[in-house]
Amino acid sequence: MPETVELGPEDQAPQLVPLNAIFADDFVQLLVPVTTADTIREVAAAVAHHVEGKRVRARDAGKIVFHKGRRLPPELTVAEAGIGPLDHVRVEYDLPEGAR
Repeated sequence: MPETVELGPEDQAPQLVPLNAIFADDFVQLLVPVTTADTIREVAAAVAHHVEGKRVRARDAGKIVFHKGRRLPPELTVAEAGIGPLDHVRVEYDLPEGAR
């Protein structure tokens, strides 16, 4: 009987992951398509693309992503972060406390 080898997320083809997302102070929740191979930095950019400079003032600041109450490192992929289809993420500007 041949041995079965289970592939890790990094060895699998990227899969589509639709996310429920909200950006900063926006009042509209978005459905944003990303892939399991996208980084958290790319997720932040994808969410911001639909809102920044349209309904929320664009700022010269980095963006951070929160998932299930935790701030995600920007270099993680969607798969590594454990984000699944239709999970909710929040993207905020990375501003010092009190500057919001």
